[in-house]
Amino acid sequence: MIQVQQATGGIVQVAFADQGCTGSQPSQETAQQGVTLEIVKLSEARKGFVLPPKRRVVERTFDWQARFRRRRRDYERLPDTVAGLHWPATVFLMLNNLF
Repeated sequence: MIQVQQATGGIVQVAFADQGCTGSQPSQETAQQGVTLEIVKLSEARKGFVLPPKRRVVERTFDWQARFRRRRRDYERLPDTVAGLHWPATVFLMLNNLF
């Protein structure tokens, strides 16, 4: 969580996690950074594999970004280049949804 707060400038206020992050240690670590940890639980026991609600939103966003040629495969050597390619892809997707 320390690295997330450093990378974002401390603007993260809420972190969503699945049921594997329950317990006192994860909640204490996030509380030290000023972040509220919310555990996303399934409302009832279901048979088979079911995605938690928040996870679907994140995976859908990554799928949309994977439509861009340079985001589809890991061609880049530097992590800064990969991070820089997220911005144009995200802006393009947002503009398409706007109009």
